[in-house]
Amino acid sequence: MGIAAAVTFINLIILLVLLGFGIYGFVLFVRLANRGIKAFDIYINEKNNNNL
Repeated sequence: MGIAAAVTFINLIILLVLLGFGIYGFVLFVRLANRGIKAFDIYINEKNNNNL
């Protein structure tokens, strides 16, 4: 295996690792946003019920 093939293989591994981190980060962001929306809905419902 030549040096160019080895460098290409290492770059492919790095790319896959970074892609995995990106997908994992996106999943965490979506979960955080979902929790934030639920918390905001609870806050709005509490404020509306107290004003009645």
